[in-house]
Amino acid sequence: MKGPVRGYWCECWTEDLSDERPPALLASFDAYTAPQADRWVAVALRTASPALDPQGSDDAWAWLYEGRIQTRRALLRAEPCTVAITQDSTRVTWTIRPVRFLPLVHRQGELPACAYDFKPHATD
Repeated sequence: MKGPVRGYWCECWTEDLSDERPPALLASFDAYTAPQADRWVAVALRTASPALDPQGSDDAWAWLYEGRIQTRRALLRAEPCTVAITQDSTRVTWTIRPVRFLPLVHRQGELPACAYDFKPHATD
């Protein structure tokens, strides 16, 4: 089995700024290179920009033209990055963090006999 693999854990969170609910995870993505990680954010921003208000669209394109370079450099230095835009009362935040992915063992063959003894608890 191979050891841990360097990569980036990417998340997209939404937050309604007009209420007190905590942010909600919208999507996540495992990237294995810095270009792959920042591309995930770039595709989302390019896709969303036509639907954004003028300020949100300007913020999106500012990151795409200038901020993306800084993000890529930070990722290559193994530093976490955040990109955020606000539309009306909703903030969308993308986070990218350097991580080490642990390889999972592929299950081959049959499960051990004890696996079939598991009985879930009945719900009331």
